[in-house]
Amino acid sequence: MQNPQGRVRLAHFIRRIPHLIGLAARLYRLIQPKYSIGVVAIIFNAQNQVLLVEHVYHPLHPWGLPGGWIGRNEAPDQTVKREIREELSMDIEPLRLVSAQITYRGHLDMAYLCQPKDAIGVMSDELLGYRWFDIEQLPPMKRFQYEAILQALTLINEATELNYDRYNIG
Repeated sequence: MQNPQGRVRLAHFIRRIPHLIGLAARLYRLIQPKYSIGVVAIIFNAQNQVLLVEHVYHPLHPWGLPGGWIGRNEAPDQTVKREIREELSMDIEPLRLVSAQITYRGHLDMAYLCQPKDAIGVMSDELLGYRWFDIEQLPPMKRFQYEAILQALTLINEATELNYDRYNIG
């Protein structure tokens, strides 16, 4: 709409019936693609080892980063905090989104570099175990997670070269 007067009239019309826009937005969402979204935490210890967990429900790649799926109206950084608390009874601080990628049809994965605030506690029933791995000895895992670990390590190394604190990324 190139006519400025027309835009003004449209804005005034919409402002008189704001619920119509909400209805239109809901209808629009019905025809849009839907995605599930998963988040994982990349946590390194002082020896530059990465924390991996052995999942009960992941038969093809049981070892991987801890995390889970985003709940309705939940922010990704809050999801990763919640999931790590639920799975490992551990508090973390998400520092930076490292990677986001559509990993299969209808699913978006996000990986956050996180700093631990305390030690690992009681594991959830979703896990068989956990272990700190050297980067050179990672078990078979999902490609997205492997690449995200390498990206996070690059960020940490770049920050170290610039004399930043280990997790002062940014």
